[in-house]
Amino acid sequence: MIGTEEKDETILDAINVLIANKKPEDMPRGLDNFRTMGRLSKAFEKADNSGILELEEVDYKFIKDDLEKNVPSAWGMNQNIMKAVESFLDAKSEE
Repeated sequence: MIGTEEKDETILDAINVLIANKKPEDMPRGLDNFRTMGRLSKAFEKADNSGILELEEVDYKFIKDDLEKNVPSAWGMNQNIMKAVESFLDAKSEE
């Protein structure tokens, strides 16, 4: 029998899996992307503690573009991931 234990996936979980599953040749390269990954790492660590993911506009766009192009369609069958991704895509800027 397959376990049916549910886990509440977060957008952090989804983004981490999306990035971790990229082939090395598909990972963005260069100094700007190196810095982007550094900022994302800090933002994710902060979000783990606070429960709130705060991103700079350029980092939000980076993740949004990646999600739009690369999110596995099968993830749509997991309602927790579906809600997390949709919530992220609908996020508003705080000004």
